[in-house]
Amino acid sequence: MGYLVGVTLLWAFSFSLIGVYLAGQVDAYFAVLTRVALALLVFLPWLLRYPIKAGLALQLAALGAVQLGLMYLFYYQSFLLLSVPQVLVFTIFTPVYITLLYDVLAGRFQPRFLLAAAMAVVAAAIMRDGMPAPDYWLGFLVVQGANLCFAAGQVGYKRLMQQGEAPASLQYQQFGWFYVGALLVALPAWFILGTAQYPVNATQWAVLLWLGLVASGGGYYWWNKGASLVSSGTLAVMNNALIPAGLLVNLLIWNRSANLWSLALGSVILLASLWLCRPARQE
Repeated sequence: MGYLVGVTLLWAFSFSLIGVYLAGQVDAYFAVLTRVALALLVFLPWLLRYPIKAGLALQLAALGAVQLGLMYLFYYQSFLLLSVPQVLVFTIFTPVYITLLYDVLAGRFQPRFLLAAAMAVVAAAIMRDGMPAPDYWLGFLVVQGANLCFAAGQVGYKRLMQQGEAPASLQYQQFGWFYVGALLVALPAWFILGTAQYPVNATQWAVLLWLGLVASGGGYYWWNKGASLVSSGTLAVMNNALIPAGLLVNLLIWNRSANLWSLALGSVILLASLWLCRPARQE
């Protein structure tokens, strides 16, 4: 649980950094490629030093291609269509996707976790932002594409860890293949669809370095490690904990407007849904 809380705080800044310094200013495909390549560099020493079975490497690469590569392609495009708070709020359906996907793969149905996920959606909806933009519905669909990719990657990684093919104590040695898969998506996407819109100042480069080395390089490893240690219900709910955290960062640092009463009420419901998922055990 500590891993998920820590990464939530870390990623809370990412939404605003992308929306303020990169969206519409730096080519989205170049930003994705840079972020993935930098994250791979973080794990490259272990990737080269500790060889693993080809089957396991392919599974990790496939998960990275979906959870990080494809998700980022949707995610960065959404900032061209929506405001930062709207992007945050449109992630509200991720908990439901996680709960349903996990239960389908496990051959079961957990109504308690689905209820918790639904409560998390309601909580996030209460914290929704303002009037729709002209590209509102297109932006909504793009964010849902990102949500589905992120949910599928988390569920897939959790299931892979439960199968025991990748010992939990050695996750850091194997995780580089996750970024290899993401790079195999990001590189051709940038080559085919990218434009010559590169960072023009030190601030934009610094943001990309932070997002690549820390938010992606460390963040996705810690998040997936945390996902493998908690129940599917807790994982689902924690996906929406990022919403109030991101909105608060957007409000406090960049002085963007937010309804504090809605934010507080939504946060209380979110905490209640997290409580419903106790205890955080392997499921």
